[in-house]
Amino acid sequence: MESEYDVIVIGAGAAGENAADRVVKGGLSAALVESDLVGGACSYWACEPSKALLRPGSALHAARRVPGSREAATGDLDVDAVLKHRDDSVNNWDDQSQEDWVESAGIALVRGRARLTGAKRLAVDDANGNHFDLLARHAVVLATGSHPSTPKVPGLERTPHWTTADATSTREVPESLVVIGAGVAGAELAQAFARLGSHVTVLARGSLLSAFPEDGRDLVAAGLRADGVEIIEGVSPEQVEPRDDGGARVTLPGGRTIEAAKLLVAVGRRPALDGLGLPAFGIEPASLRVDDTGLVPGSSWLYAVGDCSGRAMLTHQGKYQARITGDAIVARAKGELDGAPSPWSRHARTADELAVPRVVFTDPELAMVGLSEEEAWEHGIRVRAVDLPISVAGAWQLAEDYEGWARFLVDETRRTLVGACFAGPDVAELLQSATIAIVGEVPLERLWHAVPSFPTVSEIWLRFLEAYGL
Repeated sequence: MESEYDVIVIGAGAAGENAADRVVKGGLSAALVESDLVGGACSYWACEPSKALLRPGSALHAARRVPGSREAATGDLDVDAVLKHRDDSVNNWDDQSQEDWVESAGIALVRGRARLTGAKRLAVDDANGNHFDLLARHAVVLATGSHPSTPKVPGLERTPHWTTADATSTREVPESLVVIGAGVAGAELAQAFARLGSHVTVLARGSLLSAFPEDGRDLVAAGLRADGVEIIEGVSPEQVEPRDDGGARVTLPGGRTIEAAKLLVAVGRRPALDGLGLPAFGIEPASLRVDDTGLVPGSSWLYAVGDCSGRAMLTHQGKYQARITGDAIVARAKGELDGAPSPWSRHARTADELAVPRVVFTDPELAMVGLSEEEAWEHGIRVRAVDLPISVAGAWQLAEDYEGWARFLVDETRRTLVGACFAGPDVAELLQSATIAIVGEVPLERLWHAVPSFPTVSEIWLRFLEAYGL
């Protein structure tokens, strides 16, 4: 028997849930197909648990930076309490509450693994060996997320090692940890485990957090080193081999070896598109791309959102994409959308290119939105960068020794903000104001009238405008 729905979404993570929800709110029927926990990686193995591991250390260090609370914060982190806090944040890896939400939203939930068998047709195999078919009247949405990438290091395949999911779900803190990879996940988990008591070494093929401006990443590197993390940049392991006790031995160029109780591989992620049957439709998983509505070029019914869509691999961005794609599917089904939507309209994922907010939740934090200086010039935008220290009264209220840095990128022709980066304790909360300024294309002359409250770190906006010349 074949079950029919207006829209079928493969993957019930944050992006898939949002796509299905928008479709149902638009008056169509929708089904979510999921072979793992409803809620996806972010809820159970990425964003939520990693921040739960990081926050206790950040809170303790914040207390130690302020006279009065410093004298009270004399103990160390309670590792068992931190791990319980992590367990609570992921609901002990139980997705019943998420399943209840799916039902309350009017979305059908299909447990199993799906693959495309024809235009708008899917075959699903569940954990019990059952097989059944599904038909989508209007669209199929891929929301399958991503998998950890694995570097080609000799010996890695026979050496026990953690993925980021293993690290965020661990039941114990290792005495020592080597991290291969120095991106966002590598930096965050290195600091989390260092503050929980591990001796941590980070191996960076290039530089730590190389996607961010140097001044900002230097502050983060100093923060990690203050926690005892050794950062070795410009190296790739020549060999990895297992130890008899389950640990790992890593050999670096020049012959230096590093041994650790655990090895964490955190070198990035790749879209999870294998096994979906895409080659039968002339689509190679490694080259899948989508337009601004999420539609796969050359198709009238296949869409993709979130990590698997080849755009920014961030949960909040995936949810944004899903909301827009869900609305676009509804509009096309009702004959209200024909052709490509205009930029910044309800059915265009314009922010994917021009206003992606991203945060590294280390201590200090590193937050960035919009274009980098190099990207701006590549877009043909004549920009001026305004760099300045975050040296305002609000910062000194947060920490006696507060150290921060900010960069603002101004389109000199239009006199609007096109990019911003902040580094320092608690700067993630500055990012939404920058995002609004970029998306709203607010002229600096108008931004001058947005008075920051005193004393807050937001006063950095006034200092920026003054430094620019207003």
